[in-house]
Amino acid sequence: MNLALNLVVKIVVSLWILAAIFYYLPSKKQYLKTFAVIFSFSAIIFLCLYIVQLWMTLERPPLRTKGETRLLYATLVPLIALIIHLRLKTYWFAIYGQLMASVFLITNLIHPDYFDMTLMPALQSYWFVPHVIIYMIAYALLASTLMYAVRGFYLHKKGEDLRFLLIRADVLVYLGFSLATFGITFGALWAKEAWGSYWAWDPKETWALVSWLCYLTYIHFRYRFPNKQYSALWFLIICFILLLIGWLGVDYMPSARQSMHSY
Repeated sequence: MNLALNLVVKIVVSLWILAAIFYYLPSKKQYLKTFAVIFSFSAIIFLCLYIVQLWMTLERPPLRTKGETRLLYATLVPLIALIIHLRLKTYWFAIYGQLMASVFLITNLIHPDYFDMTLMPALQSYWFVPHVIIYMIAYALLASTLMYAVRGFYLHKKGEDLRFLLIRADVLVYLGFSLATFGITFGALWAKEAWGSYWAWDPKETWALVSWLCYLTYIHFRYRFPNKQYSALWFLIICFILLLIGWLGVDYMPSARQSMHSY
């Protein structure tokens, strides 16, 4: 049976709504929280099945277009959020992750741009899949830091200490930054193979470097000024905005017309 995108989105979002209800039911019964986890995980399974189906239908990895990478991102973000929730018992984090993923899924309903079966020659490389997947995992981890930043602003207004929240955010930054570093390295090796040079100051490459440098600056800022907690929250917001510009916003810039990353 082939799953249609609109059906998958309806099922997934409905499961996440049920999960949110069970997470926040005013009850101390643990099995209700277990049901919430089951609903959350079932939604992720549905997305994984749809990605596998898409891969088989297109006869290529569904990682080429913005719609395809949004779909993978909408799978990875709630998965990472769910893992963090299970580890730290932070129900709000799972909900934030599912809300963010829902935005990307609904965007795909509005702009379903992933039905082209062809791959241009530059994408027919063994670097294609690891480069994109590593970057998407890095982006999902760094999106989790955004959720911590949003939570941090709320806790700051209540006058609570942000130290432990930022420590958790820092761990995610370290992981996401490390994977982004691998992503840039794999991209450079791929560029050498496809276009003959490791770096061409293409708009996509340039903005990827800008967001990478922003997170590197954040790491140094936290090391140098660990007590500037409120400033660190804004730093995380700015870094993620730059990341989104590099991933999604560059395509709308005039310079993108000449980009080697315009597929």
